[in-house]
Amino acid sequence: MILSLAVRNLLRNRRRSLATLLAMAIGSTSVLLFGGYSTNINQTMHTEYVQNGGHLQIQHRDFFLYGSGNPTSYGIADYTKILAAIKNDEVLRNMVLVATPTLQFGGIAGNYAAGVSRTITGNGFVAEDVNRMRRWNDFGLRSGSPVFALEGAPADAAIVGTGVARVLQLCDALKIARCPKPEKEKKVDGPAAPDDIAQLSLLETPAASGPAQGSSRRIEVLAGNSRGAPNVASLEVIRAEEQGFKEFDEVYVMMHLAKTQQLIYGKSEPKVTSIVIQLKHSEQIPAALVRLAPILEKFSVSQPLAVLDFRTLNPFYVQTIQLFDTIFGFIFALIGAIVLFTVSNTMNTAVVERTVEIGTLRAIGLRRSGIRQLFVTEGMLLGMSGAVLGVVVALLVSGIANQMGLTWSPPGGVDPLPLTLTVWGETRMILGTTFGLICIAVLSAWWPAHRAAKLDVVEALRHV
Repeated sequence: MILSLAVRNLLRNRRRSLATLLAMAIGSTSVLLFGGYSTNINQTMHTEYVQNGGHLQIQHRDFFLYGSGNPTSYGIADYTKILAAIKNDEVLRNMVLVATPTLQFGGIAGNYAAGVSRTITGNGFVAEDVNRMRRWNDFGLRSGSPVFALEGAPADAAIVGTGVARVLQLCDALKIARCPKPEKEKKVDGPAAPDDIAQLSLLETPAASGPAQGSSRRIEVLAGNSRGAPNVASLEVIRAEEQGFKEFDEVYVMMHLAKTQQLIYGKSEPKVTSIVIQLKHSEQIPAALVRLAPILEKFSVSQPLAVLDFRTLNPFYVQTIQLFDTIFGFIFALIGAIVLFTVSNTMNTAVVERTVEIGTLRAIGLRRSGIRQLFVTEGMLLGMSGAVLGVVVALLVSGIANQMGLTWSPPGGVDPLPLTLTVWGETRMILGTTFGLICIAVLSAWWPAHRAAKLDVVEALRHV
Protein backbone atom coordinates (compact mmCIF):
# COMPACT_ATOMS: atom_id res chain seq x y z
CA MET A 1 0.00 0.00 0.00
CA ILE A 2 2.83 2.38 0.87
CA LEU A 3 4.46 1.80 -2.53
CA SER A 4 1.21 2.34 -4.47
CA LEU A 5 0.46 5.52 -2.50
CA ALA A 6 3.96 6.83 -3.18
CA VAL A 7 3.66 6.18 -6.93
CA ARG A 8 0.24 7.81 -7.03
CA ASN A 9 1.44 10.92 -5.21
CA LEU A 10 4.41 11.32 -7.56
CA LEU A 11 2.19 10.96 -10.62
CA ARG A 12 -0.32 13.43 -9.19
CA ASN A 13 2.37 16.13 -9.04
CA ARG A 14 3.93 15.34 -12.39
CA ARG A 15 5.54 18.72 -13.03
CA ARG A 16 7.35 18.91 -9.72
CA SER A 17 8.30 15.22 -9.83
CA LEU A 18 9.59 15.56 -13.39
CA ALA A 19 11.72 18.60 -12.49
CA THR A 20 13.27 16.73 -9.56
CA LEU A 21 13.77 13.63 -11.69
CA LEU A 22 15.56 15.60 -14.44
CA ALA A 23 17.82 17.34 -11.92
CA MET A 24 18.90 13.98 -10.56
CA ALA A 25 19.31 12.48 -14.03
CA ILE A 26 21.51 15.39 -15.15
CA GLY A 27 23.60 15.03 -12.01
CA SER A 28 23.98 11.30 -12.49
CA THR A 29 24.89 11.77 -16.17
CA SER A 30 27.52 14.38 -15.32
CA VAL A 31 29.16 12.20 -12.69
CA LEU A 32 29.25 9.16 -14.97
CA LEU A 33 30.60 11.05 -18.00
CA PHE A 34 33.41 12.62 -16.00
CA GLY A 35 34.06 9.25 -14.40
CA GLY A 36 34.27 7.73 -17.89
CA TYR A 37 36.73 10.42 -18.98
CA SER A 38 38.82 9.89 -15.84
CA THR A 39 38.82 6.14 -16.44
CA ASN A 40 40.04 6.65 -20.01
CA ILE A 41 42.89 8.87 -18.80
CA ASN A 42 43.85 6.24 -16.24
CA GLN A 43 43.80 3.44 -18.79
CA THR A 44 45.67 5.49 -21.43
CA MET A 45 48.49 6.52 -19.10
CA HIS A 46 48.58 3.03 -17.56
CA THR A 47 48.99 1.50 -21.01
CA GLU A 48 51.64 4.00 -22.09
CA TYR A 49 53.83 3.43 -19.03
CA VAL A 50 53.49 -0.36 -19.24
CA GLN A 51 54.30 -0.33 -22.96
CA ASN A 52 57.44 1.77 -22.42
CA GLY A 53 58.72 0.50 -19.07
CA GLY A 54 56.90 -2.73 -18.27
CA HIS A 55 55.09 -3.62 -15.06
CA LEU A 56 58.19 -4.38 -13.00
CA GLN A 57 61.89 -3.56 -13.16
CA ILE A 58 64.70 -5.39 -11.42
CA GLN A 59 67.45 -2.94 -10.50
CA HIS A 60 70.36 -2.51 -8.14
CA ARG A 61 68.86 -1.64 -4.77
CA ASP A 62 70.17 1.96 -4.89
CA PHE A 63 69.78 2.64 -8.62
CA PHE A 64 66.35 4.29 -8.25
CA LEU A 65 67.69 6.71 -5.61
CA TYR A 66 71.22 7.46 -6.85
CA GLY A 67 71.56 5.98 -10.33
CA SER A 68 70.69 9.13 -12.26
CA GLY A 69 74.09 10.63 -11.41
CA ASN A 70 76.20 7.63 -12.49
CA PRO A 71 74.01 4.79 -13.85
CA THR A 72 76.85 2.45 -14.78
CA SER A 73 78.01 2.28 -11.15
CA TYR A 74 74.84 0.35 -10.39
CA GLY A 75 75.01 -2.27 -13.13
CA ILE A 76 73.58 -5.78 -12.72
CA ALA A 77 76.03 -8.61 -13.32
CA ASP A 78 74.91 -12.08 -14.46
CA TYR A 79 71.74 -10.57 -15.90
CA THR A 80 71.46 -13.38 -18.45
CA LYS A 81 71.19 -15.89 -15.61
CA ILE A 82 68.47 -13.81 -13.96
CA LEU A 83 66.54 -13.69 -17.23
CA ALA A 84 66.91 -17.45 -17.60
CA ALA A 85 65.64 -18.00 -14.04
CA ILE A 86 62.57 -15.85 -14.76
CA LYS A 87 61.80 -17.64 -18.03
CA ASN A 88 62.26 -21.08 -16.42
CA ASP A 89 60.02 -20.41 -13.41
CA GLU A 90 56.90 -22.53 -13.80
CA VAL A 91 54.57 -19.73 -12.67
CA LEU A 92 56.32 -16.65 -14.06
CA ARG A 93 56.65 -18.05 -17.57
CA ASN A 94 52.84 -18.12 -17.79
CA MET A 95 52.59 -14.52 -16.59
CA VAL A 96 55.48 -12.80 -18.34
CA LEU A 97 55.07 -11.50 -21.87
CA VAL A 98 58.46 -9.81 -22.16
CA ALA A 99 61.58 -9.83 -19.97
CA THR A 100 64.30 -7.65 -21.45
CA PRO A 101 67.50 -5.90 -20.26
CA THR A 102 68.26 -2.20 -20.64
CA LEU A 103 71.37 -0.14 -20.01
CA GLN A 104 71.22 3.54 -19.08
CA PHE A 105 74.23 5.85 -19.21
CA GLY A 106 75.20 9.49 -19.24
CA GLY A 107 77.54 11.15 -21.68
CA ILE A 108 78.14 13.83 -24.29
CA ALA A 109 76.90 13.77 -27.88
CA GLY A 110 78.55 15.88 -30.55
CA ASN A 111 78.03 16.73 -34.19
CA TYR A 112 81.54 17.15 -35.58
CA ALA A 113 80.38 18.64 -38.86
CA ALA A 114 78.46 21.43 -37.11
CA GLY A 115 80.91 21.87 -34.25
CA VAL A 116 78.23 21.49 -31.53
CA SER A 117 77.73 19.13 -28.60
CA ARG A 118 75.56 18.63 -25.52
CA THR A 119 75.17 16.35 -22.50
CA ILE A 120 72.80 13.43 -23.01
CA THR A 121 71.15 10.53 -21.21
CA GLY A 122 71.34 7.37 -23.28
CA ASN A 123 69.58 4.03 -23.07
CA GLY A 124 70.32 0.75 -24.78
CA PHE A 125 67.44 -1.57 -25.72
CA VAL A 126 66.78 -4.91 -27.37
CA ALA A 127 64.72 -3.48 -30.23
CA GLU A 128 62.66 -6.63 -30.87
CA ASP A 129 61.58 -6.74 -27.22
CA VAL A 130 60.58 -3.07 -27.27
CA ASN A 131 58.23 -3.65 -30.20
CA ARG A 132 56.71 -6.65 -28.42
CA MET A 133 56.12 -4.51 -25.34
CA ARG A 134 54.45 -1.79 -27.39
CA ARG A 135 51.77 -4.24 -28.52
CA TRP A 136 50.41 -4.59 -24.94
CA ASN A 137 46.83 -3.32 -24.87
CA ASP A 138 45.02 -4.97 -21.98
CA PHE A 139 42.27 -2.32 -21.92
CA GLY A 140 41.43 -2.59 -25.63
CA LEU A 141 42.20 1.06 -26.38
CA ARG A 142 41.75 2.33 -29.92
CA SER A 143 45.17 3.99 -30.03
CA GLY A 144 48.35 2.20 -31.06
CA SER A 145 52.03 2.82 -30.33
CA PRO A 146 54.46 3.54 -33.19
CA VAL A 147 56.90 0.85 -34.27
CA PHE A 148 60.31 1.10 -32.61
CA ALA A 149 62.56 2.12 -35.50
CA LEU A 150 65.71 0.44 -34.14
CA GLU A 151 64.38 -3.03 -34.99
CA GLY A 152 66.15 -4.13 -38.15
CA ALA A 153 68.37 -1.03 -38.16
CA PRO A 154 72.20 -1.24 -38.35
CA ALA A 155 74.16 -1.84 -35.16
CA ASP A 156 75.31 1.79 -35.00
CA ALA A 157 71.81 3.27 -35.46
CA ALA A 158 70.36 5.66 -32.89
CA ILE A 159 67.14 7.55 -32.18
CA VAL A 160 67.32 10.96 -30.50
CA GLY A 161 64.83 13.36 -28.97
CA THR A 162 63.83 16.27 -31.19
CA GLY A 163 65.51 18.60 -28.70
CA VAL A 164 68.79 16.74 -29.11
CA ALA A 165 68.41 16.92 -32.89
CA ARG A 166 67.74 20.66 -32.71
CA VAL A 167 70.77 21.42 -30.53
CA LEU A 168 73.05 19.19 -32.64
CA GLN A 169 71.67 20.86 -35.80
CA LEU A 170 70.32 17.68 -37.37
CA CYS A 171 66.94 19.11 -38.32
CA ASP A 172 67.62 19.39 -42.03
CA ALA A 173 69.23 15.96 -42.25
CA LEU A 174 66.32 14.33 -40.40
CA LYS A 175 63.69 16.53 -42.11
CA ILE A 176 62.16 17.75 -38.84
CA ALA A 177 59.38 20.28 -39.29
CA ARG A 178 59.10 23.38 -37.10
CA CYS A 179 62.74 23.18 -36.03
CA PRO A 180 64.21 26.68 -35.51
CA LYS A 181 67.85 27.24 -36.32
CA PRO A 182 70.23 29.38 -34.27
CA GLU A 183 70.91 32.83 -35.63
CA LYS A 184 74.40 33.40 -36.93
CA GLU A 185 76.47 35.81 -34.90
CA LYS A 186 77.13 39.11 -36.59
CA LYS A 187 80.73 39.91 -37.37
CA VAL A 188 82.16 42.74 -35.32
CA ASP A 189 84.41 45.17 -37.14
CA GLY A 190 87.86 45.46 -35.65
CA PRO A 191 91.53 45.01 -36.33
CA ALA A 192 92.52 41.91 -38.28
CA ALA A 193 93.90 38.98 -36.33
CA PRO A 194 97.63 38.21 -36.62
CA ASP A 195 98.54 35.76 -39.40
CA ASP A 196 99.60 32.97 -37.05
CA ILE A 197 96.33 33.16 -35.08
CA ALA A 198 94.32 33.16 -38.33
CA GLN A 199 96.13 30.01 -39.51
CA LEU A 200 95.33 28.21 -36.21
CA SER A 201 91.66 29.20 -36.56
CA LEU A 202 91.54 27.72 -40.06
CA LEU A 203 92.98 24.45 -38.77
CA GLU A 204 90.24 24.20 -36.14
CA THR A 205 87.39 24.91 -38.59
CA PRO A 206 85.76 21.71 -39.93
CA ALA A 207 86.01 21.22 -43.64
CA ALA A 208 82.89 21.69 -45.72
CA SER A 209 83.29 18.24 -47.18
CA GLY A 210 85.60 15.30 -47.03
CA PRO A 211 86.00 12.07 -45.14
CA ALA A 212 86.09 13.77 -41.75
CA GLN A 213 82.58 15.04 -42.14
CA GLY A 214 80.95 11.76 -43.22
CA SER A 215 77.18 11.49 -43.10
CA SER A 216 75.16 14.58 -42.21
CA ARG A 217 73.30 12.47 -39.63
CA ARG A 218 76.39 11.10 -37.90
CA ILE A 219 77.12 11.96 -34.26
CA GLU A 220 79.76 10.92 -31.75
CA VAL A 221 78.80 9.88 -28.23
CA LEU A 222 81.38 10.15 -25.46
CA ALA A 223 80.85 8.20 -22.22
CA GLY A 224 83.01 7.01 -19.37
CA ASN A 225 83.61 3.26 -19.32
CA SER A 226 83.50 1.01 -16.28
CA ARG A 227 87.15 1.84 -15.47
CA GLY A 228 86.64 5.59 -15.74
CA ALA A 229 88.37 6.10 -19.10
CA PRO A 230 86.33 7.79 -21.85
CA ASN A 231 85.01 5.79 -24.79
CA VAL A 232 83.60 7.15 -28.04
CA ALA A 233 80.96 5.61 -30.30
CA SER A 234 80.09 6.88 -33.76
CA LEU A 235 76.33 6.63 -34.40
CA GLU A 236 74.02 7.17 -37.36
CA VAL A 237 70.85 8.97 -36.28
CA ILE A 238 67.94 7.41 -38.15
CA ARG A 239 65.06 9.27 -36.49
CA ALA A 240 64.18 12.03 -34.06
CA GLU A 241 61.16 11.43 -31.80
CA GLU A 242 59.52 13.90 -29.46
CA GLN A 243 59.56 12.60 -25.90
CA GLY A 244 56.70 14.65 -24.44
CA PHE A 245 58.60 16.52 -21.72
CA LYS A 246 61.02 19.21 -22.94
CA GLU A 247 63.64 18.40 -20.31
CA PHE A 248 63.67 14.75 -21.39
CA ASP A 249 63.37 15.51 -25.09
CA GLU A 250 66.58 17.54 -25.07
CA VAL A 251 68.83 14.84 -23.57
CA TYR A 252 67.49 11.44 -24.68
CA VAL A 253 69.33 9.08 -27.04
CA MET A 254 68.26 5.47 -27.77
CA MET A 255 70.69 2.83 -29.03
CA HIS A 256 71.00 -0.90 -29.49
CA LEU A 257 71.87 -2.66 -26.23
CA ALA A 258 74.93 -4.40 -27.72
CA LYS A 259 76.35 -1.08 -28.97
CA THR A 260 75.72 0.56 -25.61
CA GLN A 261 77.45 -2.25 -23.74
CA GLN A 262 80.42 -1.99 -26.10
CA LEU A 263 80.60 1.75 -25.41
CA ILE A 264 80.46 1.38 -21.62
CA TYR A 265 82.19 -1.93 -20.91
CA GLY A 266 84.38 -2.50 -23.98
CA LYS A 267 85.80 -6.03 -23.72
CA SER A 268 84.87 -6.38 -20.04
CA GLU A 269 81.87 -8.40 -18.87
CA PRO A 270 78.75 -6.48 -19.99
CA LYS A 271 76.12 -5.45 -17.46
CA VAL A 272 72.71 -3.78 -17.53
CA THR A 273 71.04 -1.25 -15.25
CA SER A 274 67.52 -2.75 -15.37
CA ILE A 275 65.64 -5.89 -16.30
CA VAL A 276 62.19 -4.88 -17.51
CA ILE A 277 59.33 -7.34 -16.99
CA GLN A 278 55.99 -6.93 -18.74
CA LEU A 279 53.12 -9.16 -17.57
CA LYS A 280 50.01 -10.27 -19.41
CA HIS A 281 47.75 -8.43 -16.95
CA SER A 282 48.42 -5.69 -14.40
CA GLU A 283 46.49 -7.65 -11.76
CA GLN A 284 49.30 -10.22 -11.78
CA ILE A 285 51.83 -7.83 -10.20
CA PRO A 286 51.38 -9.09 -6.58
CA ALA A 287 51.70 -12.75 -7.64
CA ALA A 288 54.74 -11.96 -9.79
CA LEU A 289 56.44 -10.18 -6.88
CA VAL A 290 55.98 -13.29 -4.72
CA ARG A 291 57.60 -15.49 -7.37
CA LEU A 292 60.44 -13.02 -7.97
CA ALA A 293 61.40 -12.84 -4.29
CA PRO A 294 63.40 -16.13 -4.16
CA ILE A 295 65.06 -15.35 -7.51
CA LEU A 296 66.24 -11.96 -6.25
CA GLU A 297 67.38 -13.51 -2.99
CA LYS A 298 69.51 -16.02 -4.88
CA PHE A 299 71.26 -13.39 -7.05
CA SER A 300 71.51 -10.73 -4.32
CA VAL A 301 74.36 -12.53 -2.57
CA SER A 302 76.99 -10.59 -4.53
CA GLN A 303 74.86 -7.55 -5.48
CA PRO A 304 71.83 -6.05 -3.69
CA LEU A 305 68.80 -6.21 -6.01
CA ALA A 306 65.30 -4.81 -5.75
CA VAL A 307 62.15 -4.99 -7.88
CA LEU A 308 59.98 -1.90 -8.38
CA ASP A 309 56.59 -1.63 -10.02
CA PHE A 310 55.70 0.96 -12.65
CA ARG A 311 53.75 3.13 -10.17
CA THR A 312 56.84 3.58 -8.00
CA LEU A 313 59.01 4.27 -11.04
CA ASN A 314 56.54 6.84 -12.45
CA PRO A 315 55.26 9.08 -9.61
CA PHE A 316 53.80 11.49 -12.20
CA TYR A 317 51.29 8.79 -13.18
CA VAL A 318 50.21 8.28 -9.57
CA GLN A 319 49.89 12.03 -8.97
CA THR A 320 47.80 12.51 -12.12
CA ILE A 321 45.39 9.72 -11.17
CA GLN A 322 45.09 11.09 -7.64
CA LEU A 323 44.30 14.52 -9.08
CA PHE A 324 41.47 13.18 -11.23
CA ASP A 325 40.16 11.08 -8.34
CA THR A 326 40.03 14.23 -6.22
CA ILE A 327 38.20 16.15 -8.95
CA PHE A 328 35.77 13.24 -9.38
CA GLY A 329 35.09 13.20 -5.64
CA PHE A 330 34.51 16.97 -5.64
CA ILE A 331 32.08 16.74 -8.56
CA PHE A 332 30.18 13.89 -6.89
CA ALA A 333 29.95 15.90 -3.64
CA LEU A 334 28.69 18.95 -5.58
CA ILE A 335 26.08 16.91 -7.47
CA GLY A 336 25.11 15.23 -4.20
CA ALA A 337 24.51 18.61 -2.57
CA ILE A 338 22.30 19.67 -5.50
CA VAL A 339 20.31 16.42 -5.28
CA LEU A 340 20.00 16.82 -1.51
CA PHE A 341 18.60 20.33 -1.86
CA THR A 342 16.28 19.45 -4.78
CA VAL A 343 14.70 16.36 -3.23
CA SER A 344 14.45 17.99 0.19
CA ASN A 345 12.70 21.03 -1.33
CA THR A 346 10.30 18.78 -3.24
CA MET A 347 9.42 16.77 -0.15
CA ASN A 348 9.00 19.88 2.04
CA THR A 349 6.64 21.38 -0.52
CA ALA A 350 4.70 18.10 -0.63
CA VAL A 351 4.30 18.11 3.14
CA VAL A 352 2.79 21.61 3.08
CA GLU A 353 0.44 20.79 0.18
CA ARG A 354 -0.65 17.44 1.57
CA THR A 355 -1.30 18.40 5.17
CA VAL A 356 -4.98 17.40 4.90
CA GLU A 357 -4.04 14.10 3.28
CA ILE A 358 -1.62 13.40 6.10
CA GLY A 359 -4.30 14.17 8.67
CA THR A 360 -6.79 11.91 6.86
CA LEU A 361 -4.33 9.01 6.68
CA ARG A 362 -3.58 9.41 10.37
CA ALA A 363 -7.31 9.55 11.16
CA ILE A 364 -8.01 6.24 9.39
CA GLY A 365 -5.29 4.50 11.39
CA LEU A 366 -1.98 4.97 9.59
CA ARG A 367 0.76 5.34 12.18
CA ARG A 368 3.50 7.93 12.30
CA SER A 369 5.99 5.36 11.06
CA GLY A 370 3.74 4.74 8.06
CA ILE A 371 3.66 8.45 7.19
CA ARG A 372 7.42 8.62 7.53
CA GLN A 373 7.83 5.53 5.38
CA LEU A 374 5.52 6.97 2.70
CA PHE A 375 7.59 10.12 2.17
CA VAL A 376 10.91 8.26 2.35
CA THR A 377 9.60 5.84 -0.29
CA GLU A 378 8.71 8.75 -2.56
CA GLY A 379 12.24 10.12 -2.18
CA MET A 380 13.71 6.69 -2.88
CA LEU A 381 11.59 6.32 -6.02
CA LEU A 382 12.70 9.75 -7.24
CA GLY A 383 16.33 8.91 -6.55
CA MET A 384 16.13 5.50 -8.21
CA SER A 385 14.32 6.80 -11.29
CA GLY A 386 16.67 9.77 -11.68
CA ALA A 387 19.81 7.65 -11.22
CA VAL A 388 18.67 4.99 -13.68
CA LEU A 389 17.69 7.63 -16.24
CA GLY A 390 21.10 9.24 -15.74
CA VAL A 391 22.84 5.92 -16.44
CA VAL A 392 20.86 5.47 -19.66
CA VAL A 393 21.62 9.03 -20.83
CA ALA A 394 25.31 8.68 -19.92
CA LEU A 395 25.59 5.47 -21.94
CA LEU A 396 23.94 7.12 -24.94
CA VAL A 397 26.04 10.29 -24.75
CA SER A 398 29.30 8.36 -24.28
CA GLY A 399 28.45 6.09 -27.21
CA ILE A 400 27.81 9.09 -29.47
CA ALA A 401 30.95 10.92 -28.27
CA ASN A 402 33.10 7.84 -28.88
CA GLN A 403 32.01 7.78 -32.51
CA MET A 404 32.68 11.47 -33.20
CA GLY A 405 36.44 11.09 -33.66
CA LEU A 406 37.36 13.60 -30.95
CA THR A 407 40.98 13.61 -29.76
CA TRP A 408 42.96 14.78 -26.75
CA SER A 409 46.62 14.96 -25.72
CA PRO A 410 47.54 13.10 -22.53
CA PRO A 411 49.92 14.62 -19.95
CA GLY A 412 53.42 14.12 -21.29
CA GLY A 413 52.06 12.67 -24.53
CA VAL A 414 53.11 13.59 -28.03
CA ASP A 415 50.47 12.35 -30.44
CA PRO A 416 46.74 13.14 -30.00
CA LEU A 417 44.70 10.14 -28.87
CA PRO A 418 41.04 9.24 -29.52
CA LEU A 419 38.77 10.73 -26.86
CA THR A 420 36.89 7.86 -25.24
CA LEU A 421 34.32 8.13 -22.43
CA THR A 422 34.57 4.73 -20.78
CA VAL A 423 31.15 4.29 -19.18
CA TRP A 424 30.02 0.97 -20.68
CA GLY A 425 31.63 -1.87 -18.79
CA GLU A 426 32.47 0.21 -15.69
CA THR A 427 29.99 -1.69 -13.50
CA ARG A 428 31.56 -0.60 -10.24
CA MET A 429 31.36 3.10 -11.13
CA ILE A 430 27.76 2.81 -12.39
CA LEU A 431 26.53 0.89 -9.35
CA GLY A 432 28.45 3.14 -6.94
CA THR A 433 27.06 6.33 -8.48
CA THR A 434 23.51 4.97 -8.64
CA PHE A 435 23.55 3.67 -5.07
CA GLY A 436 25.14 6.89 -3.80
CA LEU A 437 22.50 9.12 -5.39
CA ILE A 438 19.67 6.90 -4.13
CA CYS A 439 21.09 7.11 -0.59
CA ILE A 440 21.35 10.91 -0.88
CA ALA A 441 17.75 11.10 -2.12
CA VAL A 442 16.51 8.94 0.77
CA LEU A 443 18.52 11.00 3.25
CA SER A 444 17.15 14.27 1.89
CA ALA A 445 13.56 12.93 2.14
CA TRP A 446 13.96 11.79 5.74
CA TRP A 447 13.66 15.20 7.45
CA PRO A 448 10.46 16.24 5.57
CA ALA A 449 9.07 12.76 6.30
CA HIS A 450 9.88 13.24 9.98
CA ARG A 451 8.06 16.59 9.97
CA ALA A 452 5.04 15.03 8.27
CA ALA A 453 4.92 12.22 10.82
CA LYS A 454 4.93 14.69 13.71
CA LEU A 455 1.85 16.62 12.48
CA ASP A 456 -1.09 16.49 14.89
CA VAL A 457 -4.19 14.85 13.38
CA VAL A 458 -6.62 17.59 14.50
CA GLU A 459 -4.34 20.42 13.38
CA ALA A 460 -3.82 18.76 10.01
CA LEU A 461 -7.55 18.30 9.40
CA ARG A 462 -8.23 21.97 10.16
CA HIS A 463 -6.60 22.88 6.84
CA VAL A 464 -9.60 21.47 4.94
